[in-house]
Amino acid sequence: MNLDPDAVERLFPELASSGDVVVAQVIRSARRVTLPPGATVFRQGSACDQYLLVIDGSVRVHMLTDAGHEVVLYRVRPGESCMLTTSCLLGSVPYPADGVTENSVSALAIESGAFKRALGESPDFRMFVFRNIGERFAEVIGRLADVAFGSIDRRLATALLRGRQSTQPVALTHQELAVELGTAREVVSRHLKRFEQQGWVSLGRSQIDLLDPAALSRLCGPTDLLNQ
Repeated sequence: MNLDPDAVERLFPELASSGDVVVAQVIRSARRVTLPPGATVFRQGSACDQYLLVIDGSVRVHMLTDAGHEVVLYRVRPGESCMLTTSCLLGSVPYPADGVTENSVSALAIESGAFKRALGESPDFRMFVFRNIGERFAEVIGRLADVAFGSIDRRLATALLRGRQSTQPVALTHQELAVELGTAREVVSRHLKRFEQQGWVSLGRSQIDLLDPAALSRLCGPTDLLNQ
């Protein structure tokens, strides 16, 4: 395995410190994979044959609604595993959604046979796997509830504040924001135009200047602000 042991200890401390010989074996058997931005990690309907632990970068997991809108379910970031990958491995079922790299991604890939053996033989590995499932599941439920019941204004303001880097403009298109919010581009454009009329933002080509972040923050709920 071509991986710095310090990275395993930093990102997956439960595995690094378990002292379980089975965990040590499964980590040694893993291989390092690297994917460029925009690469498909998995597609809806494809089979799952490996368990991935993200080391660097971010994978966006999304699906299409009946209306053809792309909805982001969650992201897999460094130190995390993909909930759908885990469930597909456990249930021997195909992927129900798509996973795409948002930037350059490096991950630890554990072959399905080694994953299932470790899951059956190591309590530490089982705890690690199911804790990750629980965290991602809670995130997905919260996101779906937000899409179904949340105000577009609140969700859009939250997305803009999350996309902000210091005083730089938000480098997101209306279509990218629509995908993030699980709605149509026209809806996002309409609400952004209203934000601009209020003096909160200035709309440019593929970027949005936040003129009044405080006003946008007031649209967000306490939970949204904590998660920024």
